[in-house]
Amino acid sequence: MKAVLKAGAAACIAALGLFHVSAQAQSYPTKPVRLIVPFAAGGTTDIVARAVSDALGRELGQPVVVENRGGGGGAIGADALAKSTPDGYTLGIATVSTMATNPATNARNPYDPIKDFAPITNLVNVPNVLTVNPKVPAKTLKEFVALLKASPGKYSYASAGKGSISHLDGELFKDITKTDMVHIPYRGSGPALNDTLAGQVNVQFDNLPSSMPFIQAGKLRALAVAAPKRVEGLPDVPTFAEAGMKDMNNMAWYGLVAPANTPAAIVTRVHDAAVKALQDPAVKRRLADSGAYPDGNTSAQYAAQIKRELDLRKKIAHDQNITLE
Repeated sequence: MKAVLKAGAAACIAALGLFHVSAQAQSYPTKPVRLIVPFAAGGTTDIVARAVSDALGRELGQPVVVENRGGGGGAIGADALAKSTPDGYTLGIATVSTMATNPATNARNPYDPIKDFAPITNLVNVPNVLTVNPKVPAKTLKEFVALLKASPGKYSYASAGKGSISHLDGELFKDITKTDMVHIPYRGSGPALNDTLAGQVNVQFDNLPSSMPFIQAGKLRALAVAAPKRVEGLPDVPTFAEAGMKDMNNMAWYGLVAPANTPAAIVTRVHDAAVKALQDPAVKRRLADSGAYPDGNTSAQYAAQIKRELDLRKKIAHDQNITLE
């Protein structure tokens, strides 16, 4: 009899717990939502977050407040998100750097990209771009490679931090072309971009949205893009695939994630609101102007996308012997 009573009590407690979670999800959100951007302001991650956050807040009925937590190639902000309370009030922007290249190159990465997050949706896909300061005496990718081979170690490239996608792409580029450049890591692509514009660093591997205005203004020279085809706004700039560097021709993505164990109903609520936000004409126009392509896939599709990217970056890191150890 005692066993039956205990089982019944346990069932009641479980039911009450489920009722509480369900009620919480139905009323969510009742206060502002924090959106962690794991890079400094001014970079593509920040641009995407701010392009979407206002519309997302309107769909949710509460403000979505962007919080920049840069450092460690995105690892500091991603770790802060992973350790946040899984109640839907702390979300984050996930990138190839935080979910793939950092874990692939750093055995001491503080979070697990698969176990510690609840994928919500991929917001956008963006081309990557190789740019140089106009003072670099190379007008084409072929001329640039020849320049590097003629002056090993003379030129430097900026990245968003050790373990970031721009770091991994820079090292992969060096391996493919058999050239040598000095790696200068920053706390995000924004600060890296500023120093490339100023000529303190010669080269940058960046995401197109943050570099596009400066390319169009002639303050940076684009030599190649990572995209399925040439970018509409840069018709004279070849893709890496056209240049025979197919392993460099992968677009970056920026998605929305929550801490693991966030209630499924809240994940669904945020997913649906994000998809609607991406359909907002102002958001679509702002993203298009930056060279970004809206996505809005399902949570399951995004989880699979993260896993594929992680496996790809692990292979590149292994094949090229790239490690932060």
